[in-house]
Amino acid sequence: MAHGTPTGTERLGRFFERYAVYLAGGVTLACAAVGIYLFLFADSEYAARLLDRYGLAALFCILVLEGAMLLYFAPSEALVPAGIALLTGGAGDYVGIATVIGVAVLGATVGQYALFTVAKRAGREYLLEQSWFRVSRDQLERFDGWFDRWGPLAVPVSNSLLFTRGMLTVPAGLADMDDRTFVALSALGSVIFQSWLAGFALLLDVRFGVL
Repeated sequence: MAHGTPTGTERLGRFFERYAVYLAGGVTLACAAVGIYLFLFADSEYAARLLDRYGLAALFCILVLEGAMLLYFAPSEALVPAGIALLTGGAGDYVGIATVIGVAVLGATVGQYALFTVAKRAGREYLLEQSWFRVSRDQLERFDGWFDRWGPLAVPVSNSLLFTRGMLTVPAGLADMDDRTFVALSALGSVIFQSWLAGFALLLDVRFGVL
């Protein structure tokens, strides 16, 4: 190989570096279209019907919407418990439960990375101008303050809690966080969040038979 000729890996890396914003933007716009449709035409039980019919594929797609902050039609905290109830054999099905959690984490991380990339490449004003971006300027400034105070640690911590989940995705992108670091921290927080939701659901099932 001639000196200075980029390797296949280097060419692939340059491709994603150049076109990541377009890929992430396309994913986000597609998710926005699906999310708006579901918001207009789906009811609160629609997610369960999707899971029952399409299984793990539906769980993945719904969690992509959740990660990109485009989940309008179902509470995100109900998704993994519903997935465990519909797609596994219950408390003793460890492989099934781990699979549901893993698919949920993967979907959420893909969605968050799409939003993170749009924030990183397109900027604050672009997001605030979009009708699908449901965070106000004042809210975004507050989340920026959290990120400024706590740094990268705020990403997994916020992702592991109710009500703040995903809220540090955009500040992390605006702060130009390294992509790999964001993906790792985002996934870590999602693992914690989905695991405690699954554990709580299984505990309720063991005690009260709710699943």
